[in-house]
Amino acid sequence: MITLHHLTRSRSKRVTWLFEELNTPYNLIKHTRDSQTNLAPQSLKDIHPLGKAPIIVDGDTILCESSSIMEYILDQDQKQRLRPAKNTPAYYRYLEWSHFAEGSLSLPLITKLFMSMEQRDGQKPMDAYINKEIGVDFSYIENTLSKQPYFAGEAFTAADIMMTISLEIAASIGVLAEKTHTLAYLDKIQKRVAYIKASAIG
Repeated sequence: MITLHHLTRSRSKRVTWLFEELNTPYNLIKHTRDSQTNLAPQSLKDIHPLGKAPIIVDGDTILCESSSIMEYILDQDQKQRLRPAKNTPAYYRYLEWSHFAEGSLSLPLITKLFMSMEQRDGQKPMDAYINKEIGVDFSYIENTLSKQPYFAGEAFTAADIMMTISLEIAASIGVLAEKTHTLAYLDKIQKRVAYIKASAIG
């Protein structure tokens, strides 16, 4: 059985959600943020040098990084669910969005989150750059969701799990204002039974 090391209030919620969607047994170990620094505890670094969640342990396999973990878990699924068949257009859309969540989108989104915690006049080079990136990324997201119900196409996949957590961060800092298709998508996804279970766990 795969062991998931989960950090409370973190993006490792993605992995608990995936397990719940697949209805696959897993061993959950929760780690709590340091009460003073709000950072991940030493207990995670004892498992993986990066000291970040999520981390999974399956025998001799120890993995960090959400998208790698998601692929590993999907590879173990005998029914091959939540991932389109390889070498199809939907599969490559799935791959793009799975990596987009922590690739193109993560830097401007997390940077904007931290910038919102500061007093800023909005005139620094970083402000212009991050606002440009946010604009490009969320226009792409909104346009995609105006044409299809899920990120990979007609079916819910693990790419939706990857993207939803990023969209929740975006919503919390006001980035999704007036993004009607993205907000409708988020509302729909948050009603999934497995999502609700994962939220309660994490």
